[in-house]
Amino acid sequence: MIRLIAIAALPLLLATAAQAGEADGIDCKNAVAQQEMNICADKDFQAADGQLNAVYKKTMADLDDHSRDLLRAAQREWVKFRDAECTYLSAQNEGGSIYPMVYSGCLTTLTRERIKQLKAGQS
Repeated sequence: MIRLIAIAALPLLLATAAQAGEADGIDCKNAVAQQEMNICADKDFQAADGQLNAVYKKTMADLDDHSRDLLRAAQREWVKFRDAECTYLSAQNEGGSIYPMVYSGCLTTLTRERIKQLKAGQS
């Protein structure tokens, strides 16, 4: 089921990665070479990770000390989960040239989900 979600989200990830890669002269919207697609997927993850860090910091600033400690512990465990989950989901591509793109795409998807979770908790 999760693999189906990851595969279904791939076109969206590539479209977003397309915008991220344009800054380095890579036209991610039209990237054909696997290396370029890998670079674009990584840039997309880096952008999502930056957004997650900003949302996390804002969330932490609004919490009392006890709640901050709890969220910090939860976030550390979530990062471990995200990385392990993406390693699992991309394992069938391990060793292949597509692996970095699939792994980064998974990281991006789960990171965006976490951003939504943190924002929902701010309301």
